[in-house]
Amino acid sequence: MCSLCILDFIAIALKIFCMTKSFFITILLVALTFLPARSQQAIKIIPEPVSIIQGAGSFELPKEIKISAPATKELEQTLKFLRQKLSTATGYTTSGVADAGGAHILLELTPGDQLGNEGYSLSVTPSKVLLKAHKPAGIFYGVQSLLQLFPPAIESKQVVQNIKWEIPVVEIKDQPKVNWRGLMLDVSRHFFTVDEVKQYIDAMVRYKYNTLHFHLTDDEGWRLEIKSLPKLTEVGAWRINRTGTFNSFGAPEPNETKTYGGFYTHEDIKELVRYAGERFVNIIPEIDVPGHSLAAIASYPELSCTPGADKYQPRYGQPIMDWSHGAPPIALLDNTLCPANEKVYGFMDKVLTEVAELFPFEYIHLGGDEAPHNFWEKNAQVQALMKREGLKTIPQVQAYFEKRVEQIVKAKGKKMMGWDEVLEGGVSPSTAIMSWRGEKAGIEASQKGHYVVMSPTTFAYIDYMQGDISVESPVYAKLLLSQSYKFNPLPKGANTKYILGGQANLWTEQVYTMRYAEYMTWPRGFAISESLWSPEEKKNWNSFVTKTEDHFKRLQYSQTNYSPAMYDPAVSVKKIAGQYTVELIPEIGGLNIHYSFDNSPPDNFYPQYKEPLVIPKGASQLRVITYRNNEKVGRMMNLKVDELQKRVK
Repeated sequence: MCSLCILDFIAIALKIFCMTKSFFITILLVALTFLPARSQQAIKIIPEPVSIIQGAGSFELPKEIKISAPATKELEQTLKFLRQKLSTATGYTTSGVADAGGAHILLELTPGDQLGNEGYSLSVTPSKVLLKAHKPAGIFYGVQSLLQLFPPAIESKQVVQNIKWEIPVVEIKDQPKVNWRGLMLDVSRHFFTVDEVKQYIDAMVRYKYNTLHFHLTDDEGWRLEIKSLPKLTEVGAWRINRTGTFNSFGAPEPNETKTYGGFYTHEDIKELVRYAGERFVNIIPEIDVPGHSLAAIASYPELSCTPGADKYQPRYGQPIMDWSHGAPPIALLDNTLCPANEKVYGFMDKVLTEVAELFPFEYIHLGGDEAPHNFWEKNAQVQALMKREGLKTIPQVQAYFEKRVEQIVKAKGKKMMGWDEVLEGGVSPSTAIMSWRGEKAGIEASQKGHYVVMSPTTFAYIDYMQGDISVESPVYAKLLLSQSYKFNPLPKGANTKYILGGQANLWTEQVYTMRYAEYMTWPRGFAISESLWSPEEKKNWNSFVTKTEDHFKRLQYSQTNYSPAMYDPAVSVKKIAGQYTVELIPEIGGLNIHYSFDNSPPDNFYPQYKEPLVIPKGASQLRVITYRNNEKVGRMMNLKVDELQKRVK
């Protein structure tokens, strides 16, 4: 029913029935329920705000936008960012005004603590936008939500024509569920430039992440300049260049040059810290020890207590660990710093002195994960250490190492964090834990009074495949978008007083470029951000999928890569009574799945999947495609029959 028809209906009803005042009010209220419904725009903010009350009408951006904001240094970048976003895609002009009454967009810092350090309130009326927060970070996050109210084209890097730049009338009150909302970027396996890291930061802050975990060292490369230890970057930052499937490369050729790599100078780090800080992002550095230290040992072989370490070089992707017996792995070469070698602690003191000076964040992450034991078990120096210190087990040897390096960290005025393995031999109560092997270690650590960041593989390892192996680069595990969305950083049984928050981790053995790093991060980064920011009761999978599709458009305009894997069905194979059957399981609703066994590429005129498919005799390939409303949305999946049969357990 149109709004004009409703008003005509009211007028006619008044004439014919001479209705009472109360009856008139009743009909008017019924009519008004129709009027806003036609003008409302769907609100698709990620992460979902705490409270949204949508009204009738909209605010249309004027061609000359006047913005009022406090003149504080902490808000300079926020204001610059807002003006740039509002002008680039629209072609409109922006200007600052001292008179708040004459502003179209008003940013205010107000006293109080109801919304905390990062919360905000956003009020949009037909004539004005008012954004309030108690702290500058809240203004910054409110700006992200404000921009997400505009059409996706607001993210364009050039002027977009024929767009009505309007946002819905709305009242939003918002603040985060947890304080630590992180993404980890592994720059050791593959080096990313300063500009590429800035690009990653720009993408993460759109979704209210506030912590970048910077994995700076590993077997494959040492990426941080340590001026007192120059060989770390002269030797440890460079390796043989091999491209393909990591962990499968063969032996090096004679005199093969080490030309692949890079590192960050002190000035680079200062620039990244400055850039991140302006966007309210903390950078936590990780120096991964005592395992994952091959690049350091290649630079300074005396850090090892294994003969032959002087022949080591940074790993270029060849197998160096045997995981067939579970954890800890069996090392094929010794990639650990020697816990019985006093030179190691002098080395760590030099490294941590410069790390502490470069990174203002209160924590330094010192790894501690996946340290193999087989070389330590046979080493005379380690055995002597155990006898001298009364250590009964190899995990206690690692705990000895961790406690000593923590004292160095404390001496630099910092706090230590490590992966959950550091708990195994006993560790200082002041050590914070990053729980990655599921939730159990994090829950138990919080109960013992350790501060914890939840980062379980089951929800937050975004280096895993996000779809079927037929359309994804092969990795040993899979993590679907829907599974990431189930992440709760405050799991049942945890002492939430000690849960700092959570994060997703992007390990980059198979991630060679920033373009692919983006593909692996988004949209699972949407799911993790909503899990870290939004109240659990506000999360809704179907609503999230709708929002995700809107944000795909935003990423397209911003030229940010993402994965469309949610449109591809999961594939399950069974063998029943000698016949192989294939089940295709869509991750989201509303999809039609079409298939062929005759090797031709199916479209929406091919048979539609209705029930598990029996593989016909003689078929060599199943090909699958998904459509919605007769529009192709999925990728062509080419599933070889012999490979499908191997999936049966």
